[in-house]
Amino acid sequence: MNVLLVAMGSHGDVHPFIGIGLALRARGHRVSVIANAYFGPLIESLGLSFLAVGTAEEYRIMATNPALWRRFQGTRTVMASLSQTIRPLYDVVAQNNIPGETVVVASSLGLGARVAQDHLNIPTVTVHLQPSIFLSAVDPPRLGGIVTPKWFPLWLRRAQVAMVDRVCDPLVGPPLNALRHDLGMPPVRKIMTRYVHSPTRVIGMFPNWFAPPQSDWPSQTRLTGFPLYDERGATPLSDDLRRFLDAGDPPIAFTPGSAMWTGHEFLKESSRACDLLGRRGLLLTRHVEHLPKSLPPTVRHIDYAPFSELLPRCAALVHHGGIGTSAQALAAGIPQLLIPRAHDQPDNAARLIRMGVAEKAEPGRYKAPRVAMKLGELLNSPDVKTHCKEIASRFCGIDPIGETCELIEELVSTGKKPVLSS
Repeated sequence: MNVLLVAMGSHGDVHPFIGIGLALRARGHRVSVIANAYFGPLIESLGLSFLAVGTAEEYRIMATNPALWRRFQGTRTVMASLSQTIRPLYDVVAQNNIPGETVVVASSLGLGARVAQDHLNIPTVTVHLQPSIFLSAVDPPRLGGIVTPKWFPLWLRRAQVAMVDRVCDPLVGPPLNALRHDLGMPPVRKIMTRYVHSPTRVIGMFPNWFAPPQSDWPSQTRLTGFPLYDERGATPLSDDLRRFLDAGDPPIAFTPGSAMWTGHEFLKESSRACDLLGRRGLLLTRHVEHLPKSLPPTVRHIDYAPFSELLPRCAALVHHGGIGTSAQALAAGIPQLLIPRAHDQPDNAARLIRMGVAEKAEPGRYKAPRVAMKLGELLNSPDVKTHCKEIASRFCGIDPIGETCELIEELVSTGKKPVLSS
């Protein structure tokens, strides 16, 4: 197969597709990863073919926009950025399509690939990394922190889900349907509730114990599990980090997330919280300019480390609630303190809290005394420890990326044909 992997988003979106790409290449397939140019050096360093959509500077402009992390403005910011990628992404897929040999595997935001599927009849799989993209009225996700109780009548829950299209269709619809018009295809609507899903195969890369499938999810959906790829084997733990880990009790790790480029306050309060707790800490950020001017000797900064190697040696993880980071902490069996801001983060946080492995601190109330108190409660709770251990055991003996590869290969071998969307 000639596989085109479409990974639109941040490191947390790109990493899983790198993992899929490496596995598909090992199975004998030709693989190219389509992503923003910002990720080109990483992808090429791992020996995968890279195709760029968007410049690194465009990525930086979006990532440094404060509106990205506001609960309601964040959606508009992402949709505005997404609208600019639709036509270029279609062009890259069309140019690299080998009829009869190509399969496209596209992330949730890869709408240009969906247009290519409709126009060129390319077998296409949509991969969703987080359950909140399935805008279910049966079990509504928390969007922007809005809670829709299950006891609401179904008609009201459906109306709330429909509001997503009322917001997103006017933002994404014009460039999407302009492209479809130019290609001689009719317009589409309900983009984020229907069109975002490939009509032939949808893969949710999370387990059913994290988010059970609902009756109003697309019937072509299959769940595999958390991908967990994090550059392990390609980016080793530094010698300095290993010495720090060996020198004392397991530290508490803090990360604002790979896409957070404005983490000054988070890192400052995190350092102070370690001081108040009398615990060692690790601050993970690629942006050294966000660090406090000085750190206590018990707190270290690192740019990046594979969580699959680091987190099993940590006492807890404090983070934004992104799905990839959440999954790594679950696999490591450590408690989590979450500061969800926007996008899928509030929904992921709600699921983790229900599992008994996490607590939440509102972003506006992330202050050292409160953080220290909540971390103390998590670290000293026998129930949290038990829940963490039980959840971690569920990761044994599974291969979600391998299962995902099999589902991709199966789509091609069974010869399923795309259905034109309307």
